[in-house]
This record gives sequence, C-alpha cells and structure tokens, in this order.
Amino acid sequence: MRKNFVEELKWRGMLAQMMPGTEELLQKEMVTAYLGTDPTADSLHIGHLCGIMMLRHLQRCGHRPVILVGGATGMIGDPSGKSQERNLLNDETLRHNQECIKAQVAKFLDFETSSEGGESNKALMVNNYDWMKNFTFLDFAREVGKHITVNYMMAKESVQQRLNGTARDGLSFTEFTYQLLQGYDFLYLYQHYGVKLQLGGNDQWGNMTTGTELIRRTLGNEVETFALTCPLITKSDGKKFGKTESGNIWLDPKRTTPYRFYQFWLNVSDDDAERYIKIFTSLEKDVIDALIEEHKQDPGRRVLQKRLAQEVTVMVHSQEALDMAIEASNILFGKATKEALEKLDEQTFLDVFDGVEKFEISRDQLGQPAIELFTTVAPVFPSKGEMRKMVQGGGVSLNKEKLTDQNRAITAEDLIDGKYLLAQKGKKNYYLVTVK
Repeated sequence: MRKNFVEELKWRGMLAQMMPGTEELLQKEMVTAYLGTDPTADSLHIGHLCGIMMLRHLQRCGHRPVILVGGATGMIGDPSGKSQERNLLNDETLRHNQECIKAQVAKFLDFETSSEGGESNKALMVNNYDWMKNFTFLDFAREVGKHITVNYMMAKESVQQRLNGTARDGLSFTEFTYQLLQGYDFLYLYQHYGVKLQLGGNDQWGNMTTGTELIRRTLGNEVETFALTCPLITKSDGKKFGKTESGNIWLDPKRTTPYRFYQFWLNVSDDDAERYIKIFTSLEKDVIDALIEEHKQDPGRRVLQKRLAQEVTVMVHSQEALDMAIEASNILFGKATKEALEKLDEQTFLDVFDGVEKFEISRDQLGQPAIELFTTVAPVFPSKGEMRKMVQGGGVSLNKEKLTDQNRAITAEDLIDGKYLLAQKGKKNYYLVTVK
C-alpha cells in the first residue's frame, strides 16, 4: 500500500490548496509530479527548501519527482509575489547555475536508484530552456496563445496586484505572458514525461491552474491534470522566513558557512521550531511528537531547536559539517583550545566572532609586550593596572589559552590563520584583533 502523500503533507503543515481529485489520483497510481525552481543564482537558499522537501516526501511516498529548472522563464521573470522584474541571465550562467542546483537537490532526492513495485520513480531534472529556445513567437502565439483568453489571464490575483498599483512599475508584456510559459511547461511535461501534477508555493496557484486549463483546452476535457501548493513559510512574528540581517541563508557552504547555517536553525523561536521540524526534516510523526513533548517539559534545553538544526545541517551539508558547526558553537561557550580555533576555516572563524568588538593593528606593531599591545595599540583594557589585576587573577586568555605573563611579547607565531589574535577577558568578553 502506497503511503498517502496528502496525509503526509497535512500533518506536516505543508498543504495549502489542491485541486479536487488530487488525493484520489495519488492513491490510485504512481504519479509523476514536478516543481519549478528559479535558476537566477548558483545556489538554492532555505526559502526553496519547503518545495524541495515536498518533492522528497513525494518520492518517499512512492511517486516520481521532476525538478524543473526555469532556464527560459529565468530569462524573463515571474510577477507572482514580486514588485519588480528580475535581471535576465545568459545561457552560460544558466547552465552553470543548473549544475550547481542539481548537486544540491541530489542530497534530497534519489536521481539514481528509486523504484516502487518494479517501476522506477527516480528523480529527474529538466530545463525549460531546452524546449523553449527554438520555439518561435509565431508558433507560441498559434499553439499556446489562442487557447487562453486575456480575460482569464487578467483575472489572476498576481496580475491584478501589479496592475492596480501595488507595484510601482506596472506589468510588462513579458511578465504578463509568464503564466502562459509556465502553463506550456506543464503541457510539455505532460506530453513528454507523463507529468500529471504540479507542486509549488501558494503564490504560484494562479500560474499552476493556468497550466491545467491550457492542457484541458489543448488536449481535450478528458485529460486531467492537477495542482497542489504548500503555504508560504513565515516566522511566528509574521516576517519572511529565511532572511536575516546579512541576507539569505544559502545551501552553498561558500555563501553561508555550515556554522552560520546551523546557528540559524538553533536560534529559531519555540513556536517556529515546532513548525519547522515537521516541514524541514524527514523525521516520522511519532518521533516529532515525542520531541515536542520533551521540549515542553523543559524549553530551556531547546531540544527541538537542537534536533532541527542537526537534521537540516546533516541533510544539506554532512555529518562532518555538523560536527564542525557544533565544535565552532562550543568555542564561544565551552572550554575550547587554540587547536580548535586553528581547525576552523577563516569564514567560520569570522562567523563565530561576528559581533564581538574588533581592532586592527599593523604587522610592525607585533613584538610588543602583551600589556602594551592590549592597552594602547588595541585597547582591550582601559588601563594597565586593570589588565595586570585580571592576568594575576587568571581572567585573561589569548587564543583560548590562559595568559600568565602580561609582559610576554606577542609575535607572529601567536596569530591564528596568519592574521588574527583572539583576546578574552572573563568568560564572555571576546575581542578580535586583525593584523594587517
């Protein structure tokens, strides 16, 4: 018996809307379903994760996931939920982005081996640029444009919002045609890959139903296709999920270090942790229910946040990356060593000490006694007297090692990564000195 995909989404809080008959179809046969993603960057960010998790749950329920990279539509822009047109990309950039995205998605979906009752449900990635690049405007107008009326397109909420002045720049013809292009993708995928279901965020509902309508009008009323959306994920305070003051949380470790990625999930609120652990992990219901119960007994232990951060970091990065992220987290609060600091790559090191007070000195200022360097050159201490007193009391560390002699010279050999000194007074006060 096939696991019920719709039920799975419901208890996870991942179902917003679906067309009548969707659940019946999914119970009746192995369904090929697709989700479109935007290739305007060479990495996905956590805003894409809900959609990717839908595909993951779909495959685990025995259905076949198709991820569509919008190479052609990425050259245009989609008006849904956006107030401005996007930048247009060239072919080389799109292909590079597609390869990077596939490598990331391969951590969530099985592109190689999945099978259900002998019939393969291995994942597939396609790019709509491949079938749109030689499609002339005249062909498009004749084969697609004639089936959908302007009245039908105008009634879409995403179009109305842009036309009625909620956006400054109105709506270009290019973007107006977007729903037809997305609709044609669904038609093409139905004809060539047997795709009967489109998945997406709830802001895509208008474009998705245009696709089912185009298929019906092109191929006849007896051809049934379906659409299903997940809600747009927000934080409990109503703000956009996945954005921080420093920007998006990316899946690419070069853009967002595993440490910063881990910290993002670790620091979500209790309410958000309870929602996110259902959406962004593959843990079963009984495991999640037990974790929620355990968390309620003692919220201070942050059981939910820790498990959420662990699961998502391993899924997106690796167990090794998680171990490093935990070790990096312990540097601020635990008894770390200089070796632990030196093991961190530079960006993670800077991420860990983001927000601490910083000083810059020149290389020729090295060689001075610690008491000179940390009171006059990089004034960690307001006076020599205070520093002497704290050193005598064992309250000063340099690079996580106790400083026992305030007169010892600070040299290039003390530098972390060839350019940093980490001074610490007391348990919690850190200062980062960069040597230029």
